[in-house]
Amino acid sequence: MSAAQPLPINATREPKFYPLKRYLEELTLTLPTGAPIPPERLLATDFATSRTTVRQAVHALIVEGRLERIHGKGTFVARPKMAQPLTLTSYTEDMRARGIEPSSVMLSIETIDAGDDLASRLNIDSDSAVIVIERLRLANGEPMAVERSHVAQQRFPGLTTHLQATASLYAVLRDAYSVTPASAEQTIETSLATPVEAALLGIDTGVPVMLLSRNTFDELGQPFEWVRAVYRGDRYTFVAHLTRPANATLRG
Repeated sequence: MSAAQPLPINATREPKFYPLKRYLEELTLTLPTGAPIPPERLLATDFATSRTTVRQAVHALIVEGRLERIHGKGTFVARPKMAQPLTLTSYTEDMRARGIEPSSVMLSIETIDAGDDLASRLNIDSDSAVIVIERLRLANGEPMAVERSHVAQQRFPGLTTHLQATASLYAVLRDAYSVTPASAEQTIETSLATPVEAALLGIDTGVPVMLLSRNTFDELGQPFEWVRAVYRGDRYTFVAHLTRPANATLRG
């Protein structure tokens, strides 16, 4: 059996809104941040297309973070995304290193049973108590992420009281419990904003977001934290610095 041949380029049908999307994408490169784009009505007339097609093109660029829609005002050129290096630092440290003022809103603190999954991640018994800290992360007052941190209650007694004095969990763990992060295993996936997440982040329900999951380990290699964070896909891009292993060989 012969290998399948790739389809010719013209055999792939381009979505109807793509030409308008490319036009608007190029337009955003020539306009300053915050500049309005032409109204849907005018774009539909100029491109001899429907308002539905215009909305598809605009929505695609909003999802990509090139445009932002302000309800009741219009659609504008979005600010550049924040490039977030994948390093083991706290949110507070990351933002201040950029000259951005970080803040957090404590959404809830509750205690739950670990269950099998959290017990495995935190190296505790499944019937152990786990403290869940949910916070809304902001940068210069703008919502950026919803973060849920899980830590073992037995290892950090009195943590809830300490957190009332400071918003930085890592600062509390360092100062009150002499625990500092030394390494972590992290995954990044795409997801869709739930109605609750969308309301907190100021975005539309169903808009793509980035889902970060991280298991954090102390200097002895013991896991002490499991984090699940939902970041705005229109405001964040993650950057990893990669190095080639010394013993790697070139193949293929």
